[in-house]
Amino acid sequence: MHIRATVAAVAGALALSALVVPAAQAADAPSGKAAFGSASADAESGTNASTLDVTFSDVKVNSGRNIVVGTTNVVSVPVTYTVTHAADLDTGSDNFATGPLIYHGSSMDTADNVFISDDPATCTAASSTVLSCKGVISIRPADGDLWNSDAGTWGAGALAVTSDGDEKEQGGLGTVKVQRYSKLTVNAGPEPVYKGKTITSTGKLSRANWEDNAYHGYTNQPVKLQFRKAGTSTYTTVKTVYSDQYGNLKATATAQYDGYWRFSFAGTTTTPAVSATGDYVDVR
Repeated sequence: MHIRATVAAVAGALALSALVVPAAQAADAPSGKAAFGSASADAESGTNASTLDVTFSDVKVNSGRNIVVGTTNVVSVPVTYTVTHAADLDTGSDNFATGPLIYHGSSMDTADNVFISDDPATCTAASSTVLSCKGVISIRPADGDLWNSDAGTWGAGALAVTSDGDEKEQGGLGTVKVQRYSKLTVNAGPEPVYKGKTITSTGKLSRANWEDNAYHGYTNQPVKLQFRKAGTSTYTTVKTVYSDQYGNLKATATAQYDGYWRFSFAGTTTTPAVSATGDYVDVR
């Protein structure tokens, strides 16, 4: 497991439990695990804990969009979900807290990285046995929360705890992709150029490296060279080239009309699609 990520997960569990653990007990607790009880230990190990009679459903992470993470900015991920509970369960804030989580791995049992919301979710009663909940999961790449190998598909889940120590943690409630932020540049020239002459476009495709907090070239990736004629709004693909060992790009085309040249990358499972801002070339 990622040690820093594990600490973050336990810290999140501790924050989640702060409203439901008696003050004296919280003060005496020597660590996040002790304060949260077995639930935090299960959060770290990825085990599905089930001593509280609640179920989670309708989990939607980041409004169904991929989570794209750069090198420095904190990414706040909204999560909505439903909690169904026994009618006699006291879900007041002094007794009950719940929060969303995401994990990297095929199941909670084998997860090697877990993020839990820093604060308890905000819930409203839809009925005497159903809560509609909204939470936020924060990802902090500058603090070492992620490794590059974490890019890809993550599982979604949720947890709940009461002041009596009853808890429930459940995974397998959906999936979401966590991706490395991408950048793409272009420079087309010469400017101006005579009709029929060659235009050369150069650029670079790069993406976030979560292990050194820098951007590095994304190598051997297909990237489209596209053109948009002045006065129009649609880009047309001219050809496809591949990024070199440093992420650099180079493509040539014949000058015909005034317009904008750009590179466009379709994206991969680990890296989002991105298009460079078009570079205008005057054709004479």
